[in-house]
Amino acid sequence: MLALIQAAGWPIYPLLLASVIALALIFERLMVLRRQRILPPGLLEQVLNSCRQGTITPQSIEQLEQDSPLGRILAAGLRNARNTREASKEAIEEAGRQVAHELERFLNTLGTIASISPLMGLFGTVIGMIEIFGANSPTGTNPQQLAHGISVALYNTGLGIFIAVPAMIMFRYFRGAVEGFVVEMERAAARLVDLTHGAGRGNSQ
Repeated sequence: MLALIQAAGWPIYPLLLASVIALALIFERLMVLRRQRILPPGLLEQVLNSCRQGTITPQSIEQLEQDSPLGRILAAGLRNARNTREASKEAIEEAGRQVAHELERFLNTLGTIASISPLMGLFGTVIGMIEIFGANSPTGTNPQQLAHGISVALYNTGLGIFIAVPAMIMFRYFRGAVEGFVVEMERAAARLVDLTHGAGRGNSQ
């Protein structure tokens, strides 16, 4: 394997680096974008029950904010529960944008690796072809050696595609997961606003 990597030439090293980065990002996002971590089961109902019972305190809001991304959004709504409905929704939306930005962390990098890896591989293959056909040696007149040189040059393209396929699959998966989380957090925030700013209460403020 090491001999093949050395034979493929220097363009393969950026590809190997890209593969390591992509693998690290995939594992990191798999750990971060877990449903139980983003949307803890029962958290919304617990917050709604506390609102109905009037047991919400500044300390509980602070603890809720540190609990999870959903907790941050709900905490923003609770902090503005005494303001108008519009002000409360604006605060929740601002918190939601910050949470969404954090959930999408590193996804652009992963998507970039998925997009450019085949191009990097093709570049390596082109460099290898240029070296093969431009070499002043008998290699160019020996069909077997020429075929071997071309196959080695194609390792770059093969590796580039090998990196791009799983990286693109995971990028799409993570993007879809984040969008789903955002939709569910929006629904949870809407339920909280409906509870804290009922029709009568909203008109009185």
